Amino acid sequence: MPMALDSWLSKVRSAMSSAKPSGAPPGPRKTSVGILAFEVASLMSKLLHMWRAVGDAAVARLRHDTINLDGVRKVVSDDDDFLLGLACAELVDALRAASDSVAALAARCADPALRDFRDAFLELADTGRDRHRWAAHSWKEMDTRAHKMEKQVASTTALRRAMEELAETEHGLRKLLQCGNGGGGCHRRSLSASKISVAAEQQQLIFSKKQEVKHLKQTSLWGCTFDAVVASLARAAFTTLARIKLIFGAGQEERHPPLHRSLTLSSAVHPSSFDAPPLSRKSMSMEELLFDQSLAASKRGGFFDESSAAMTPPPGTLGAAALAPRYAGVVISIERMARSPRQVGPEERDELYGMLTASVRAQLRARLRGAVPAADPGLAGQWRAALAGILEWLAPMAHATMRWQAERSFERRNTEAAAPGGNTNTNVLLLQTLHMADRGKVEAAVVELLVGLNYVWRFDKEMSCRALFAVHRQLMAMEQ
Repeated sequence: MPMALDSWLSKVRSAMSSAKPSGAPPGPRKTSVGILAFEVASLMSKLLHMWRAVGDAAVARLRHDTINLDGVRKVVSDDDDFLLGLACAELVDALRAASDSVAALAARCADPALRDFRDAFLELADTGRDRHRWAAHSWKEMDTRAHKMEKQVASTTALRRAMEELAETEHGLRKLLQCGNGGGGCHRRSLSASKISVAAEQQQLIFSKKQEVKHLKQTSLWGCTFDAVVASLARAAFTTLARIKLIFGAGQEERHPPLHRSLTLSSAVHPSSFDAPPLSRKSMSMEELLFDQSLAASKRGGFFDESSAAMTPPPGTLGAAALAPRYAGVVISIERMARSPRQVGPEERDELYGMLTASVRAQLRARLRGAVPAADPGLAGQWRAALAGILEWLAPMAHATMRWQAERSFERRNTEAAAPGGNTNTNVLLLQTLHMADRGKVEAAVVELLVGLNYVWRFDKEMSCRALFAVHRQLMAMEQ
């Protein structure tokens, strides 16, 4: 038995030491994407997400739901054209970033037309001309392409998982063999009869995983050539850009109107104005948004330059002051405290106060200066309703701001393949955040929240003291 074991172990060690490490990239002479398949899958997933974002259902949600959110209307803008233009600019900017990655891959293609991707894409953006006819002619055609791309992304994700499992299993077997060889403080006899079956099972699992990895490399993006991959990505990018131009009328001579804020501070945040009638909003037909290729923005700056400029927060917004995440944190803290004011201690109050900007502190001091109103259950109820009313529209914007920041940070540092529906596919739009929000209006709302929270906190504290005092008097009376 020991001799048979030694012979078997020697064969396994020899096979493992001579085997080429799994996951090694293909040789430089090969044209398959190889290890870059995971980055390609992430890029492909993003393009598919953008394509779905300009579908009929998604556009309908944008036009009828997203731009009509109470918070968006109160502190960002009440102008449909501006909000739709902002959503369009964000989509275009994301597509521009994806196209840069496609262009980098295109440089490795053998087909001269594919190497021409960057210039052709800019030409489509600025003039509407599709020199290679890469844009799909129908929704059904692109839907078929998207289905194939989704399968490739899923296969590549499965490949990554299989390669990780293979590496873990090989590592486990290697440790077991080292133990049997006397390494790591183990004794040779420890691998005799009790663990040989485990080692055999691991070797069989390794063989099975290697076969799975081999198959997935052939069926996933790993085995595709750069030409095939870039051709798919180019068609998706071109079709998505053409769809954006069609839906939003992007690139037309008429600019989106400037940021319009007709609401006053009091109508936006004051407790007595929560039930104000909704703003009148003009209806927009899809025909009014159709893109006319002949009216492309050839007389102005580049199409993508204009989209990037449209995303720049204008003066007077929290984004322009780089305060959006800070105010989002303040609102989220207030939301948490408003749920149970009695649980708020001095340390939490001090921490919240330390998060406030100088302008909010000054407004808060002015509001709280003077006589403190007596504890009044009716007034406390009004303030609770006021807090709930403001948080109902402001808290979602605060949470959206944090998600927006987190998603952008994830995309910047992420170099791994993302499965369909992963983190990169859960974007919130910039218009839903506090970045484009009017600073004065948000500060007025925050001050209103702080004043209300202060009163409710004092009221609950006084009620608690009264209750304790009543219990104390009752106990004293019982003792007498």
